[in-house]
Amino acid sequence: MPLTPVAPDQVATIVTSLEMRERPRPRPIPAAPFRLTRWKQPGAEKYRALFRRVGEPWLWFSRLVMPEPELLAIIQDEAVEIYAVEDRRGIEIGMLELDFRIAGEAEIAFFGLVPELAGKGHGGWLMAQALGLGWRTGIGRMWVHTCTLDHPAALAFYRKHGFRPYARAIETFADPRLAGILPADSAPHVPLFGDTTADTDQPAASRR
Repeated sequence: MPLTPVAPDQVATIVTSLEMRERPRPRPIPAAPFRLTRWKQPGAEKYRALFRRVGEPWLWFSRLVMPEPELLAIIQDEAVEIYAVEDRRGIEIGMLELDFRIAGEAEIAFFGLVPELAGKGHGGWLMAQALGLGWRTGIGRMWVHTCTLDHPAALAFYRKHGFRPYARAIETFADPRLAGILPADSAPHVPLFGDTTADTDQPAASRR
């Protein structure tokens, strides 16, 4: 079978979209030493700091390069709900973003915990929170997407919780590490090609 070359300065990933069209039966919420705190009208700097902390290992960068007015229009929209996951000390260690801007639908736009908590079973607690908050009156569909840059267990995790794949696509974009948007040592599971000697502390003008 032929292979499709990917330029050295680009990253390619397979994106899988999943959906749930019926509210799942209630399940006991897994125990976890965390709480959700709703962020109403968050500022761009505060939001991006948590977005970066949670998503840097998986090459999350879209909200880091988005012009601030565009970002604020999303995260301060009344139909978008942003929650910080906090530990017992009040330290923010995860995020959940639910997007209700399409009538009758709830998108899990961003979902994750800091890398130190990966593989410890706390994702089930956060998903229980997401489903409880997402399935409300008037909602007939919840959906989410994941990609091959995410944690290798992500797709199976969503399926375990009742989501079913319905679409798949290939996405390519300029490697944000080469542009200095993310550090060169981010996402070590994704090979980095090209010049890595550039100053990665400087913001880049290019955007996805």
